[in-house]
Amino acid sequence: MTSQHIGPLWKFSPIPNIEESNFNKILERFYNMRVTGLTRENTQNSMDGRLIGYEGPVTLTIKTGSIKKKDIPGIEDVIARINSLQGRNSYTRETIQHMLNKLSQDEVRYISFEDSNTRGLTGARNGQSNSAQDTWGIYAYNKGVHFEEADSERETSRGGSHGVGKIASNAASDLHMMYFANCDEHGDQHLGGTVQLIEHQYEGKYYRSSGYFTDINEDQTRFYPYENTFNPVFAKDTRGLKIIIPFLRKEYDNENEIIKSICDSFFVSILKGKLEVNVNDEKLTSDTITSYVTNPDYYNQDITEAKKIFTPLYVDTYLNQEPRELIVSDGERDFRFNLYFRYDEEIPKGRVAIVRTIGMKIEDFKVTANANKPYNAVMIGGSDEDSYIKSLENESHTELSWEHIKDAKLQKRAKRFINNLSREMAKVIEAAVKENNPTDGIMNTEDILYVVETQFKNDLSDSMGTVMINKGKSVVKASTSVPKKTKKNKNGKSGGEERPKRDPLKRKKTENMENDLNEELKTKYSANPEMVERVILNNKELIKFDFTTSEMINGETSCDISLAVIDGMGVEYPDEFNLQDNYSIVSDLQSGREYALDQNVIKDVRIHQGVSELQLGLKGSFNKSLKFVYYIEV
Repeated sequence: MTSQHIGPLWKFSPIPNIEESNFNKILERFYNMRVTGLTRENTQNSMDGRLIGYEGPVTLTIKTGSIKKKDIPGIEDVIARINSLQGRNSYTRETIQHMLNKLSQDEVRYISFEDSNTRGLTGARNGQSNSAQDTWGIYAYNKGVHFEEADSERETSRGGSHGVGKIASNAASDLHMMYFANCDEHGDQHLGGTVQLIEHQYEGKYYRSSGYFTDINEDQTRFYPYENTFNPVFAKDTRGLKIIIPFLRKEYDNENEIIKSICDSFFVSILKGKLEVNVNDEKLTSDTITSYVTNPDYYNQDITEAKKIFTPLYVDTYLNQEPRELIVSDGERDFRFNLYFRYDEEIPKGRVAIVRTIGMKIEDFKVTANANKPYNAVMIGGSDEDSYIKSLENESHTELSWEHIKDAKLQKRAKRFINNLSREMAKVIEAAVKENNPTDGIMNTEDILYVVETQFKNDLSDSMGTVMINKGKSVVKASTSVPKKTKKNKNGKSGGEERPKRDPLKRKKTENMENDLNEELKTKYSANPEMVERVILNNKELIKFDFTTSEMINGETSCDISLAVIDGMGVEYPDEFNLQDNYSIVSDLQSGREYALDQNVIKDVRIHQGVSELQLGLKGSFNKSLKFVYYIEV
């Protein structure tokens, strides 16, 4: 380095004592999203940083490779911290041991994301300035904050909004570490980084969980970045930003999956010439993307197998269908979208790609009661629509949601919008079904109804007797013959057609959307008691859900779980039991991962090989004699 630095290369802030013993929960969220979450976040950040007034494409270069461990800046500081970590539950102990196992490597894998035709971060020389205009300080040192553009129109078009996506890069590293190299408009080149550990004791002092690759001023009150004179892997000598993630997890180190994740999330950006991506030696541009989407090495080309991945269908729909207008209201204003719609009897699952004007797909939207209809659609709005859609995105930019909205009025409007989106799309689908399945003409059913009615009366008369009572009135009585039970065959089964085995999950009816906005946005099922095993041991409760015999959620990897108290007569009391009042913690039995409780629902419960297992800490107020009925939402 050209200038002296103060202390170790990595800095951790001291604290009076350890209060939080878990790793950041957002790490687990992005880890579960794998390559898709990593590429989505970093590609979106690059597109958000487009040069002002530049009309050409943002270029993103993604590289994977290997680097000597000793060439990673400040790695010895991080190793020393990891060796000091102490796990206080099975999940943290397992994670720490995984980190320690990776430290024995002399050469490690890495991935980098380098953008061009972008602004990069500003104000690096000012360090930790707390200025809204110094994006280096916001990106490098602040959690849960994203820079907001002064130009409201430009801010609306940006992909980021929650400020949590930065941690996606940490989740991709076995050591939870990442670096970012920056070259600004003045040609200044700096290197920063973050590592996400747990609160820990080191050399007799306690420290926060987050570490920063940064210098600090002499009175230890303000961070400043290092000038970038490190290994060439970390170099960035043209304007823009470069993310480098060493100790890349094996699950992320897959070139095909990286290419597919770019196509899945940004096919519109690439087709419109707003984005070009180079993955090692592969180039994704408006001229080449269709060659990847139609290549069986990347995507299954059998349209009848498009049940989870819909990118080939979306690209075909977007390129070959004329857009129509779709108007969706939130109860106070109408939003107008361009809808590219395709109907094809061979399509097994119907989905709508909801796309922001930046060209990023947010969600494969399921239209209520139409998820299995043979259609495919792409929906894109204008600036106003984009602003509203942005407000509905969850933190991971993967779903439209109302749950994160705190204002009751805005939340109500969001629910109405999402419900109305399903309703308006259902009209389009229904019209397409009728158009493609016309009737052969009007049929006169007068004679048929007469014959059916007469036959019904005759059959009724044959099976009933008549008794006369006073004043000539009659009453019908049943015959004394009782229908016999169907005989069973040698296998103990009834003769005739064998009844199909009932699914242990039963879909719960939802209330009419016209009357109430509290309709579930996910499909909700009640669980047969036979699929639930429940054991109470002292101050813990263990619950196992076996979904292996259910076709309803076959292939799902997570679900939400809620419950209701049930009495001896089978009557449910859905509002009588509060999860947070009765359970101190709800976690995965195997991994120890803690689950969030939101509005009396256990969120994002892992389904592993068709089974979910929960461990619940019981509070003193818990009544161990209560019986429950469980509901599964996917």
